[in-house]
Amino acid sequence: MKRSLTILTAVAAASLALTSCSGGGTGTSENSKTELTFWHGYTEADGKVLNKIVEDFNASQANITIKVQTNPWSVIDDTLLPALSSGKGPDLVAMPAERLPVYADKGAFAELDDFYKDPSSNLDKLVPAAADMETVNGHKYGVPSGFVPLAMFYNKALFAKAGITAPPATWTEWIAAAKKLTVDENNDGTPEQFGLGLPDHATVANGVWPSLFYGNGGDVVKDGKAVVDSPENAATLKTWVDAVRNDKISPSGLDGIAGDKLFSSGKAAMYLGGPWMSSIAKESNIDYGIAAVPAGPKDQAASAIGISMGITSQKDEAKTSAAKKFFSYFLQKEQATAWSLGSGWPPLRSDIPASDVASNPVVEALTKQSEFGRPLLPGVVNSTDVLTAVDKLTQRAVAGENIKDLLRETQASVQKILDTK
Repeated sequence: MKRSLTILTAVAAASLALTSCSGGGTGTSENSKTELTFWHGYTEADGKVLNKIVEDFNASQANITIKVQTNPWSVIDDTLLPALSSGKGPDLVAMPAERLPVYADKGAFAELDDFYKDPSSNLDKLVPAAADMETVNGHKYGVPSGFVPLAMFYNKALFAKAGITAPPATWTEWIAAAKKLTVDENNDGTPEQFGLGLPDHATVANGVWPSLFYGNGGDVVKDGKAVVDSPENAATLKTWVDAVRNDKISPSGLDGIAGDKLFSSGKAAMYLGGPWMSSIAKESNIDYGIAAVPAGPKDQAASAIGISMGITSQKDEAKTSAAKKFFSYFLQKEQATAWSLGSGWPPLRSDIPASDVASNPVVEALTKQSEFGRPLLPGVVNSTDVLTAVDKLTQRAVAGENIKDLLRETQASVQKILDTK
């Protein structure tokens, strides 16, 4: 992807402006003072935990001060580049991982390859898949602050009523359980209770169907090329479309928001989601369990949702160095454990076992599943457009359109998106 000349000019101007207006930090001596601004969108309990870690970092040494500005993720996305171009942008910024490639490709973030090689950075302890999502055009541009695979949430009361004693472990078991848990009391063809809430569009970060593709050996993009039109994906679509259309295990035409409501109302026995589903279930008095996404015929994998932190491009080496020191601090074992327990995300470090976060049962359960997580479209600059194309594919397939034709059409669409300069 070629960088926009306009954007690069803006970022260059921002670099100079940020350097000139920084609150000290232009020197490199032990006594120099550096002030950093950190934008993030953690607005709930997770934000309080992150802000406390920042406060602790500030107190741990005398030369670096980080000031936090919190806004919704969408606001950060809308305002980052204009703020950088005006010289009022952040030095550190967190954003959904799928947005990182967009800004890295435009030159907005500092490249961090050398930092990843530094043994004092703690980056060698990262869960490998979490580190993978930070690569854009062959280089590292971010550090993860969150990485969690989708998981299966299930209604324990409905399972007990149906005589199901354990969550399904394979697709065969999953579909069989979903059929058993689907109840059409008056035989009118519309179940009052569904075995599964399977949105066919606007899913959680659009990651539900890629997770199913992975399970049967398929994918969406590989090595920069579209691989949507494959026998594996065709088989996956047929399996799940048949289960929805013929066996009625899930409503068709379901989107992610409606899917959340279906599970929280007790009308769906199983659902794929992230840590937030525990809060939704608890608020609705649903006695729930958490299990891994069942294994497909070829693999057990789940699309993972991630948050990345980047250092904005600038000429001030002191600020860049200070930002890296914060990242290293954030990823120390003590801070990483506290962040996981407080935020609800599983640990970012591979050396923090589930037993270390057992005081939070949700985090403990999700930690046990981290090994199955795959970053969604890592490094793909136009990932949003690619996922929109996949969204149309799955929605139209569940609506009954020809799968072979849809895959061929989507393959061409995705490749065109990838080729866009």
